[in-house]
Amino acid sequence: MNETEFHQLVDVQMQIIEEMIDDSGADIDYETSGNVMTLEFEDRSQIIINRQEPMKEIWLASKSGGFHFSLIDNHWTCSKTHLELITMVKQECEKHCDEEIEWV
Repeated sequence: MNETEFHQLVDVQMQIIEEMIDDSGADIDYETSGNVMTLEFEDRSQIIINRQEPMKEIWLASKSGGFHFSLIDNHWTCSKTHLELITMVKQECEKHCDEEIEWV
């Protein structure tokens, strides 16, 4: 995958995350600046999601630690947990909110 394809694929994931949060109605603020998306919660805790161009990965940092996602069979998959990015984002958001979120 070249750099342009990488950015297009990551942009799609970031858009999915934004829409997922908007549709959930959860009290999560998000902001994207450059290559970094910051999710902020009521208690001021954060999840940071950023694109790592040199490795062609997406990185996620949260209360649970740091996670690296590579594109495997058209899915952004975590090297530690083997979960998909969207699944991990949902799980980590629920940990930060300390409650279940109704994901649409």
